[in-house]
Amino acid sequence: MKILVAGGAGYVGSALVPKLLERGYEVDVLDLLWFGNHLPENVRVFRQDVMEAGEELLSAYDQVIFLAGISNDPMADYSPTRNFVFNAAAPAYLAYTARKAGVRRFIYASSCSVYGYTVDELCDESAPTVSRYPYGIAKLQGEAACGQLRDENFSVIMLRKGTICGYSPRMRLDLVVNTMFRTALTEGRIVVNNPAIWRPILAIQDAVAAYIRAVEASGDVSGIFNVASGNYTVGELADYVKDALDQRPERSVRLEIRDISDIRNYKVSIDKAVRVLSFKPKHDVADIVEDLIAHLALFEDFDNSLYTNIEVFKRLVPQPAELVMETMEARP
Repeated sequence: MKILVAGGAGYVGSALVPKLLERGYEVDVLDLLWFGNHLPENVRVFRQDVMEAGEELLSAYDQVIFLAGISNDPMADYSPTRNFVFNAAAPAYLAYTARKAGVRRFIYASSCSVYGYTVDELCDESAPTVSRYPYGIAKLQGEAACGQLRDENFSVIMLRKGTICGYSPRMRLDLVVNTMFRTALTEGRIVVNNPAIWRPILAIQDAVAAYIRAVEASGDVSGIFNVASGNYTVGELADYVKDALDQRPERSVRLEIRDISDIRNYKVSIDKAVRVLSFKPKHDVADIVEDLIAHLALFEDFDNSLYTNIEVFKRLVPQPAELVMETMEARP
């Protein structure tokens, strides 16, 4: 089977692609390489925009995995325009073109952010999607566009993922557990803005497993699936990081608990993914922290801006026009 991974040189793709190769799949990557290339040397990379991928290219593949796009709220807030292009229009275009090219399955990387803010509710895939912010809205639009293309010859699987954390060859330190780990080591503290807020967390190994389960699902399987390793409060996440690092004699970590509101609060049910995809997470937050500790020597340059997506994005993408106008109007 031949698989094209759009955005495959990113945080998830750099962990997923080697695992797909291990299972005997032929894998190519389509990526602009904003964050470099940490893939195995034998992986063919098409360095081009998703919108430039035509039927001729896509016709060579059995499945397409869409990992491209803007990856978090800060990037989406910085440039809402590009957020809606990259996270809504781009997957719609690629799924549409893949279907025309005869691709059998399209897998879209969605997010649990679409659930927005809920109070003490366990969200399954039928729960209301109430996000009012650019990132969650665009992800939902991407789902809608891709989902309506499915038919008996074109399977579409959309994975609503929890916040992925853990080590990847293309490392990120702007994800909640990874961020706590970094500040604990660099500042000796973990700042918790709101300890009561819930988050579904997804260990990167479980994220890779979810994509493999989607790739290998029966041809008639389509739909939306929540995937997470578990639901945790932010205060609980901080405790896991602190407890793991406190066991190291050279470390002393303190917690700073604040009471700042958040735009997101949700926990999710993964029962559908377990039942239909046979997705069975094997890792918890303690495993994530141990994974970070085990690979620390590979990313201990904590000041490297490549580990923070918004910093790279700001360098690559011009300041949004609306902000430029505000700055000009503010000048005397």
